Amino acid sequence: MTNLALLVNPTAGKGRAAATVADVTERLRARGANVAILVGKDVEEARSLARTAADDGADALVALGGDGMVHLALNVVVGTDTPLGIIPAGTGNDLARTLQLPRKDPVAAADLLLDRLTDGGPRAVDAVRVMPLDPAAAGARPVWFGCVLGAGFDSRVNDRTNRMSWPRGRMRYNLAILAELGVFRPLPFELELDGERLQTEAMLVAIGNAKSYGAGMQVTPDAEIDDGLVDVQVLGPVSKLEFLRTFPKVFNGSHVSHPAVTMRRAKVVSVSSPGVTAYADGEYVADLPIRCETVAGAVRVLA
Repeated sequence: MTNLALLVNPTAGKGRAAATVADVTERLRARGANVAILVGKDVEEARSLARTAADDGADALVALGGDGMVHLALNVVVGTDTPLGIIPAGTGNDLARTLQLPRKDPVAAADLLLDRLTDGGPRAVDAVRVMPLDPAAAGARPVWFGCVLGAGFDSRVNDRTNRMSWPRGRMRYNLAILAELGVFRPLPFELELDGERLQTEAMLVAIGNAKSYGAGMQVTPDAEIDDGLVDVQVLGPVSKLEFLRTFPKVFNGSHVSHPAVTMRRAKVVSVSSPGVTAYADGEYVADLPIRCETVAGAVRVLA
């Protein structure tokens, strides 16, 4: 019998995840799988439950939720033989989008992951290991991401969003964008890409293992999840009006033709800027400076 650990965030997608657990579990069990449902009271407990399930020999760790839950599950199974399954039930679902999983039909996603597990096997994809550059933090544990890491304007927006208690959902993020745009100034960045050092002023730096973040914003539209490299976007200084005019183009990736946008590709990228945080897959990762290293085939996914 196939043993699946189903890691659930019941609040993902404004409660959609909780509503889909029963249907997904029923389908998986009807197809002969033994399903253990894991729900932590907080992130640490969810991580502990997931690690215990993987260590106990689950045939796959399946994340049911949004990008945050997928990020947590990826960090548990990276570098192991335990495959990662994804049942998209969040707002962004960017890794599911990258892997071309059904994002509107959780039961179809459940069928697909079982098909891959029983016939064809998982697919190896890259993940990016993030470590602090500060020697004093050398004992810190790495954090991994699967989609995109952003630092600069977008991380400042995330910082602001996390400080806001109202409103809820996407509107809070949209208000944070407008508020941050009113006070934001280009930041000094120091980058190192496979040993080549660059100093520049920029609105933001995005490091993409995959094409999109933020619910389909194709910030690094040519990135591939299995090429052993990341695509690096640097958005140079632009006026607020020009930023607002160009921003919608990120949803189809055509923003990369803007003269203020520079695209590079590398295996190892270091990023430094005073007082700037970094977020990846929608989650806080670290304060800069950091080192990001692409590890080919680090995660086995059921896709």
